[in-house]
Amino acid sequence: MDFDDSPEEAEYRGRVRAWLAQNAPMQRRRAGNHSDELAYAKAWQRKKAEAGYAQVSWPKEWGGAGGTPLQAVIFSQEESRSGIMLGAPFMVGLGMCVPTLINVADEQIKKRFVGPAVRGEEIWCQLFSEPSSGSDLASIRTRAIRDGDDWIVNGQKIWTSGAHYSDFGLLLARTNPAAVKHKGLTMFWIDMRAPGVDVRPIHQMSGSSEFNEVFINDLRIHDNQRLGAVDDGWRVSLVTLMNERAAIGSGASSALTARAVMSLAADLRGIDGETALESSALRERLADWYVQAEGLRLTGLRALTALSRGETPGPENSIAKIVMANLVQELTSRALELQDSFAIISDPAIAPASALFQFGILGAPALRIAGGTDEILHNIIAERVLGLPGEVRTDKDIPFKDLPKGV
Repeated sequence: MDFDDSPEEAEYRGRVRAWLAQNAPMQRRRAGNHSDELAYAKAWQRKKAEAGYAQVSWPKEWGGAGGTPLQAVIFSQEESRSGIMLGAPFMVGLGMCVPTLINVADEQIKKRFVGPAVRGEEIWCQLFSEPSSGSDLASIRTRAIRDGDDWIVNGQKIWTSGAHYSDFGLLLARTNPAAVKHKGLTMFWIDMRAPGVDVRPIHQMSGSSEFNEVFINDLRIHDNQRLGAVDDGWRVSLVTLMNERAAIGSGASSALTARAVMSLAADLRGIDGETALESSALRERLADWYVQAEGLRLTGLRALTALSRGETPGPENSIAKIVMANLVQELTSRALELQDSFAIISDPAIAPASALFQFGILGAPALRIAGGTDEILHNIIAERVLGLPGEVRTDKDIPFKDLPKGV
């Protein structure tokens, strides 16, 4: 793959830069009113959609611009360079849920939901994980029981990002406990404000509440809210999970980089008057981080190469996700060590680097869990990429109802 822009791509990049320079809003500080920030993000999403930049590579009939995957990457690169980070409320919906709808839903469902999601009018969340079913998604216990043309759903979900401001959600539920655990699941979409859906935000150590517990009590949904065939929800969920790893693998703040640590180190001086950047040990670490980041960039280009050829990317997303998550956690931790006692200051107005690393380290550990833990991704890479023997699974052929609780 030629890493340089073609003349057509360079022309498109120029148009994107000009549009961003004219329309990009000023970046707000993190410490703002949440409802105001959500409205601000929705307004920016709507502005992008009107200009054909919301989902560049999606077909026009789905609210996109009908552009190429490379054009979508170009816009994402330029938006990131401009300092705009307003896409978080839409990452789950546009990165995971709506692509699932596009892949498995009928035309009526697509027509109803895709356009409003692209324009930022409606927000989606993903109702997968449960208190006893995190990494082992197929062990979920939320039940959906058929009642004529309806389903009655009961259960609990947890770690649901954005559920407190979402309009709709993808729900994975067990519909056949007599089948083995991967075979008795069905996917639905639900209204997050329907009677029977109780969303309770979880208070995080960062002081925010970005994800939630969701309790579902006698929720009645019509069969036309089912996505895919009955008991075929595992296959549908794989579509979501494939997109999830791609979204999370590319979703970390582009501000948390080795270059940002380098800039911080250049401003910090010890009692001897030397800057932290003059430390040979730190410079060696910076070189390591740069090499890892460059590897991530080139691995991402492998995925782009597949897209440009009309192919489906291979294991690049799982590899990128696990490397990126560990890299962000390591460099944020080291950046706080460099700040010494000043690291306890989290006020962006007075903290070094506007408290970038103080906020970053609180979210970094979650990157190693969300979208598949390090251990799960190691298994995927070992088994599906390297062809190593699979992990022993003693519950593979046992009906779900016969499994001991907690398995």
